[in-house]
Amino acid sequence: MTHASARDPAADTRSRPTVRLRPRAEARAIRFGFPWVYADELVLDRRTQALAPGTLAVLEDAERQPLALVTVNPASKIAARVLDRDPSAAIDRGWIAARLARAQALRARLFADPFYRLVHAEADGLPGLVIDRFGDAAVVQPNAAWTEAHLPDIVEALRAVAGVATVIKNATGRARALEGLDEGVALLAGPPAAGPVRVPMNGAIYLADLTGGQKTGLYFDQRPNHAVAAALGRGGRVLDVFAHVGGFALACLAAGAAHALAVDSSAPALALARAGAAATGVADRFATRQGDAFDTLAALAFEGARFDLVVCDPPAFAPSRQALEAGLRAYERVARLAAPLVAPGGFLILCSCSHAADLASFRQACTRGIGRGGRAGQIVHTGFAGPDHPVLPQLAETGYLKALAFRLDG
Repeated sequence: MTHASARDPAADTRSRPTVRLRPRAEARAIRFGFPWVYADELVLDRRTQALAPGTLAVLEDAERQPLALVTVNPASKIAARVLDRDPSAAIDRGWIAARLARAQALRARLFADPFYRLVHAEADGLPGLVIDRFGDAAVVQPNAAWTEAHLPDIVEALRAVAGVATVIKNATGRARALEGLDEGVALLAGPPAAGPVRVPMNGAIYLADLTGGQKTGLYFDQRPNHAVAAALGRGGRVLDVFAHVGGFALACLAAGAAHALAVDSSAPALALARAGAAATGVADRFATRQGDAFDTLAALAFEGARFDLVVCDPPAFAPSRQALEAGLRAYERVARLAAPLVAPGGFLILCSCSHAADLASFRQACTRGIGRGGRAGQIVHTGFAGPDHPVLPQLAETGYLKALAFRLDG
């Protein structure tokens, strides 16, 4: 596949191809900051369809007035992504470094230790690009065609701006498939990570597998919700379902929970959770249980188990609008199975990372499930992703994470 050059002079907009909005497409949304043009909003004539994924082009409105510089992928549902409001901007290493520096400045202000999401795609002005930082290492997810085409400049700019030694490409996930990109994991720069990386967060030590784990190896987005759970679970018994590497459980144990049980279907993830418990010094109060989450919740109820705090942080059950109805039913089922496991006066935290399920719909599904589980209660906290996952106001998808903490009646 031939991609657009990473070194585009861009001095004259006429040197670039143009793409045009359909007459009924809403140009005002682009002018006001919406970063995407969907395939049904773009004139996909033969010339536009022939553009290689990742090509830089000038986006025009229906009257042929320039709107922005975009990257085009005719094979994607998101046919164009806005890179710069200036149609003549040069998308080179310097441009990428400037965006990275702005993102880095925010994280450096927020966190004392260099463990965070460094780039959150469109919200940081780098559409389709996700970068998580783990000390001297960074994991890059190039989820749009233009990021794949400009990967060498992204890596060098990242090393210069953030000062990381190791850069790993984690090219897996649904987003790349939607862009027509292949999957794979590769070392792009520096020495390979010597085993799982130790990540300090909320008083606990987590072990992140940067090459073989889920996503980039750790979910930084739940950091503030881990802290809320840690306060609610202090001194009590905690159940962490869909635990991955022990995110909620280890934070609770570090804050003084009496005991925590982590449930996940992945044996490697639970092994990392146990290693994290040992590194945190709480292994004697930590246990794991491998199995399907729904089956395990039912089994625990049959066994008569009760916990002072139950946390369920499942994968995205509604990754698209088409999956929304089924996804909401799944969230309701989680709530129905989890609610009976909460001791009287205890707490239930339910999470969703599905951008297609808005907060109101998710809250309704959870409340209905709790009721079907024979319980009722009050919401004591509504949480979202941490500030290293900023939200672009014009793009709801950047604010995907929701967490509801319920205090349940007897």
